[in-house]
This record gives sequence, C-alpha cells and structure tokens, in this order.
Amino acid sequence: MDDLASLERRASRIKLLLMDCDGVLTDGRLWLTDDGDEQKSFNTHDGLGLSLLHRAGLKSGIITGRSSKALTRRAKELGVEFLHQGDANKIAAFEQLLQQAGIDEDEVAFVGDDLPDIPIMRRAELAVAVADAVMETRSVAHYVTRAKGGRGAVREVIELILKAQGRWNDLSDEYLK
Repeated sequence: MDDLASLERRASRIKLLLMDCDGVLTDGRLWLTDDGDEQKSFNTHDGLGLSLLHRAGLKSGIITGRSSKALTRRAKELGVEFLHQGDANKIAAFEQLLQQAGIDEDEVAFVGDDLPDIPIMRRAELAVAVADAVMETRSVAHYVTRAKGGRGAVREVIELILKAQGRWNDLSDEYLK
C-alpha cells in the first residue's frame, strides 16, 4: 500500500472510476432465480457516492465477468456511463472503455476484489482492493478500503478521490445545511 501523500497524489489525477461488481458493489453473494437471472443487493451509500462523483464531473464504469439485469438496472439508475458485462477478458474491456472515455490509464482508479481484477489493477493509476478482497488482490492495491465489498467500499474510494481533488466539502455541504 502507498503512503498517504502518494495515495492523495494518485487520487487527485482520477477522471474515471472503474469497478468490478460482485464483491465490490455487492457483498459477492448471488441469488439465482428460476428464470435464469440473478438478484443482487447494492448499498445505498455507494449509490450516493456515485451520484456525488458524477456531479463532480468524473465518470464511472463497471467491468464484470457476469451479466445481470439487476446490474444493468442499477447502473442506469446511478448514471454509470460505461458498463461492460459478461466477458472474462477484463483487460480487453478496460482498453475499450479507456478509448470510449478518452481517458489514459494514469487517470483511472479501479476497485476490485478477486484474481480476475489484478491485471487491470496493475495498469490503473489508483488500484483499490475492498477490505475482504483475496490476499493476492490486496497485495497489488495502492489502497485497501476499511469497508467490505457491498458495504460502502465504493463510497469510501469516492470520498478519497473527491477529497484529494478538493471537491468533497462543496459536494457534501449541501446535505449539511
């Protein structure tokens, strides 16, 4: 893990927050339905965090190996601009999203929890592992959240980024009036 000054320097450059879904935006559990879909549970703190991130002018995206109607719906509700589902080759999706967003690797944060996330984490400017990520994923992270996946970890990362960019107080103040 990086020291605080290095972490803040990395976070200050972020323009695009990418994340995995299962184990990051959710606690990793899946409920499989009889019709072949799955149900997921999302944290509202992460949702408000993404709203604040977008209001700050930053973009967000999700890269996940699974496909889910629930995720499609949640991403749309939250205004997540980039969504790539159902492809185990996360690096190809990462490169495609960078091109679509017009963003360089040194402007990207990625939040992951498991082995398939490591190749992207190695390329992102700010690599984040959730608290309950597997050891190998935590070992390549610049930052490991205090919160577990699906329990506000994404919100924690967003606060880190917005505070490093000097935007957090302006965005949160409207709720404190």
